[in-house]
Amino acid sequence: MPRSETGGRTAPVTLSVIVPAYNEIATLEPAVRRVRAVPLDLEIIGVDDASTDGTAALMDRLLDARLLDRVFHHPVNRGKGAAVRTGIAAATGQAVVVQDADLEYDPAELPGLLDPIRQGRADAVYGSRFQGGPHRVLYFWHYVGNRFLTLVSNMFTNINLTDMETCYKLVRADLLKTLPLVSERFGIEVELTARLAQAGARIWEMPISYSGRTYAEGKKITWRDGVAALTHILRYNLFPPPGGWRRR
Repeated sequence: MPRSETGGRTAPVTLSVIVPAYNEIATLEPAVRRVRAVPLDLEIIGVDDASTDGTAALMDRLLDARLLDRVFHHPVNRGKGAAVRTGIAAATGQAVVVQDADLEYDPAELPGLLDPIRQGRADAVYGSRFQGGPHRVLYFWHYVGNRFLTLVSNMFTNINLTDMETCYKLVRADLLKTLPLVSERFGIEVELTARLAQAGARIWEMPISYSGRTYAEGKKITWRDGVAALTHILRYNLFPPPGGWRRR
């Protein structure tokens, strides 16, 4: 990552924000407006995953209003991982992050999360919901499941994350685009962590706030996704890509 030679300041970094959405018409526009208000050099990429509630048309209107910079539409529903991979392929920023369209994560925290990358100290920064940031109190078993999956992932990757499943994973774009990601659905969180560990990436964690949704408010992850995540941990850690990577 470039560094300034004047006064020790770091050079500006363009951040590509990928907004994958499936049936998020109620929260998409507020989420995008909150991202656009962040004081960073941003590229915001919307990816509609064949929504049926008008989300696709709303994305096009946000593009016309220049709240989104680019929009992509999947003709059939493929899952979050596929939408994220579409966004990664299109991203032109120096760093990339995913912003879910459900208002659970606060975009105002992105500048702070970007700092370790901007300063050249990190290749990836995870925003952890379990390092003491303010959060809405919700489901006990979701908390237990997240911590268990993080523990099992850490056993395979040999890194000490506290929140492997966090949406906020800021990654240097030049590194991210070399990772052979194939996940179609929620396994993208497991796969990305495994591939970063295999690449020898310098990973930082920082506390973030979290305002989780209830199922009545539109939360989509269920216990089935937790079971699937266990199989993904085994798959992506026991069968790494041939050759691996050198640290960039």
